[in-house]
Amino acid sequence: MSSFICFLAQIPKKLYKLFPGNMTRYKLTYFNVMGLGEPIRFLLSYGGHEFEDIRVEREIEWPKMKASTPFGQLPILEIDGKPFAQTLPICHYLAKHMNLIGITDLDTLQIDAIAAALADLRKQVAIFYREPNAEIKDKVKKQTVKTTVPFFMDKFEELAKKNGGYLHGGQLSYADLFFTAIYDSLENACTVDITENRPTLKALRARVLDIPRIKVWLEKRPKLEF
Repeated sequence: MSSFICFLAQIPKKLYKLFPGNMTRYKLTYFNVMGLGEPIRFLLSYGGHEFEDIRVEREIEWPKMKASTPFGQLPILEIDGKPFAQTLPICHYLAKHMNLIGITDLDTLQIDAIAAALADLRKQVAIFYREPNAEIKDKVKKQTVKTTVPFFMDKFEELAKKNGGYLHGGQLSYADLFFTAIYDSLENACTVDITENRPTLKALRARVLDIPRIKVWLEKRPKLEF
């Protein structure tokens, strides 16, 4: 772990000072994309936490630091100097401290399941987005946009309709933030309106984007495609 932390010290970083008064130190390390780091950024912003947003160059810096990371993957969130890996557990931890995991254990289970499904969808889209062969990329993209994306989006639309405009429980949860955080990368990669004919999801996204602290983050974050 120490070699990883020493490596991070050499990387240029930007401290997003959103709101005062936070005592816990957060440092997020991820690639210079929205990806699966963006839900963490959304949650930290929603909670009003300052955080260092370290963006690693995939081809240059990442090979040098990969072996020293907890599981050879990014994102990594350091909490008071201790590194933790994997998007979903990190989001769950942050959401728990923001009362965004529902009321009962079954609420939490369902919210976690929705977030995992959203992460699965994003990974499916990433397969064709990162494909270097143009012919294969086009073929996989068409199939994904035609079948995989509508399947998931229809499921999420149905959930939102049943839950008063939210993905679970009739109130804001981290699943709603997760959905909104990955939305831009999904739509940019698919080059279609993924909420077309899905008005409940469209309205949900608009509500999340209208949260004051999320607005602050959107104004500060780099403009990226994926």
